[in-house]
Amino acid sequence: MPHQNPSDEQLKKILTDATTIAIVGASSNPDKASHGIMQKLQKAGYRVIPVNPSESEILGERSYPSLVDVPEPIDIVDVFRRAEDTPGIADEAATIGAKVLWLQSGISSEEAADRAARGGLVTVMDTCIGATHSLLRVAKK
Repeated sequence: MPHQNPSDEQLKKILTDATTIAIVGASSNPDKASHGIMQKLQKAGYRVIPVNPSESEILGERSYPSLVDVPEPIDIVDVFRRAEDTPGIADEAATIGAKVLWLQSGISSEEAADRAARGGLVTVMDTCIGATHSLLRVAKK
């Protein structure tokens, strides 16, 4: 059965309840979408942790080489990577006990969604977390 994203009501609850978001594929380049989304999420009140082995720091936050290297709990794993990279990221997200695997606009992987579901995660695919946050008018607690 093909993956179906959570309803708007469920997405709003996910974004309201979350405190920490890891961005896999975060970039220090201000021209990259991941940089703008990280900045937007920081301004919205989230603790945002960049995950990119090629970066040491992004927007004042230490960058980690992988999800398993992050020393604190993560609620949402937001992914800016190619679809073929996402099944392994789903496995890492399950290993660290994340609650949600969020694949950005243009990124879909049934295999990643299946692995995430087996690991107990909710999956959102082909959806921009920043746009969703704005559209649903999420207010942090």
